[in-house]
Amino acid sequence: MSSPDSAPVPAPTTDLRSGPPLHEACRPLSALVGVWRGSGEVDYPTIDGPYRFGQQLTLAHDGRPFLRHEARAWLLDADGAVLRPAAWELGWWRPQPDGTVELLLSHSTGIQELFSGTTTGQRWELATDSVVRTATAKDVQAARRSYALGPDDVLELTEHRAMVGVAMTQHVTARLHRVR
Repeated sequence: MSSPDSAPVPAPTTDLRSGPPLHEACRPLSALVGVWRGSGEVDYPTIDGPYRFGQQLTLAHDGRPFLRHEARAWLLDADGAVLRPAAWELGWWRPQPDGTVELLLSHSTGIQELFSGTTTGQRWELATDSVVRTATAKDVQAARRSYALGPDDVLELTEHRAMVGVAMTQHVTARLHRVR
């Protein structure tokens, strides 16, 4: 019998060696499946930065043709101690038959983004097709993201944004290491 906290279906997994097999459509994303943690820098012309942050990115699957995405970030002081929680986003990576990939993200700040892009080896380049925001969210017009898996299982993330009246500008860089 399952506990009241669990659903009657298998939980998503970040381990490709156990649980349901990875859906064939997700093979181009298989290197991303896991739990990644590291740090980076956030800056933008409209903030008093740069700021250091920590981040954990979890990409999991349940055997269907998409990956579940959850990224949580926290601000760090100069010594690397946690100051407070920062960004939190949830979404799905959806590989397409033509080799492209869609990334749907919902941010705790009231922004929803639909990215589309390409997979080239161990690099994923994505740009927004649309951005929807609540009345109280920042005025975000567009974004671009790049995820690249390098040597020693390091995932490098770069994000550019056009928001609050500023043209597309680099906003975030991070280096994440696989922890699971």
